[in-house]
Amino acid sequence: AYRVYKKTSGNGSLTLYLGRRDFVDHVDTVDPVDGVLKVDPAELGDRKVWVQLVCAFRYGRDDLDVIGLSFRKDIWIQQLQIYPPTGNSSPNTPMQEVLLKKAGDQGYPFIFHLPTNLPCSVTLQPGPEDTGKPCGVDFEVKAYIAKEADNPDEQVDKKDTCRLIIRKIQFAPDQTGVGPKSNISKQFMMSDKPVHLEASLEKEIFYHGDPVPIKIKINNETSKVVKKIKITVDQTTDVVLYSADKYTKNVLSEEFGETVEANSTFEKALSIIPILVNNKEKRGLALDGRLKEEDTNLASTTMLRPGMDKEVLGILVSYKIKINLMSSSPQCSGH
Repeated sequence: AYRVYKKTSGNGSLTLYLGRRDFVDHVDTVDPVDGVLKVDPAELGDRKVWVQLVCAFRYGRDDLDVIGLSFRKDIWIQQLQIYPPTGNSSPNTPMQEVLLKKAGDQGYPFIFHLPTNLPCSVTLQPGPEDTGKPCGVDFEVKAYIAKEADNPDEQVDKKDTCRLIIRKIQFAPDQTGVGPKSNISKQFMMSDKPVHLEASLEKEIFYHGDPVPIKIKINNETSKVVKKIKITVDQTTDVVLYSADKYTKNVLSEEFGETVEANSTFEKALSIIPILVNNKEKRGLALDGRLKEEDTNLASTTMLRPGMDKEVLGILVSYKIKINLMSSSPQCSGH
């Protein structure tokens, strides 16, 4: 059974129906955005009814109309005429058949096919006193009454519109490549011999909430004892579409009481789970798009495909794991 999401315009002439609000980017294809619009033509006069899907990038605060603080750009936009019907419609999807039953005789199906080079929904976590729409990339389905689809001189009354925010979410492929591996040799202070540290991940993609086992190998050639291992995960958000802001926020910091004696070796997988629930208070953290107060996740890593324009993506998100070996004297670390 589908859950039905609906929104009615202030004048009651339009009702927008969607059977879901999450649409998946499967890397080579994107789920079509299929819905139904119910139209009561009684009050239209010489105007038409349109539905549009827009992908927009928003950065800075909406309530401060100061140059440099508020910035909005439509990355992709498409409009369809719904009423009067144009006659060139595709066969209904199973979802639309269900929605048409809900909408009744005045229901008209519509479908948008998103290109594969658009970003996924990303929200920058607002602070407690932030108001207005959050920064990030969002997708909105909007139905409206107007003489023309997109005439900047035509004022469209708010009561003649209804809108629903949807999310484009990334679904990483199952066939993932070999995980990253890194090694480093460093000396503790006051020690002439090195410590060798190697860290590796068994695969390159992990799903939200999954444990991430990090395989750690240590060859401690020094006379110092490694008292504990500290693992941190940082999220880097690169806002490429605006002023090229780039900032890093810590999303996990954990210490493991593992001892590596002097002149000995160590090998073990240590597991971490970076999750949003431990980072709720961090303003500006990148999250997968948010629908009202519904739970979401830390933003997925941006997957850059060959030939993609970074500018179009708006916000690039990446993660880095850092491992520190703590001894009784100053430590050594590796990324």
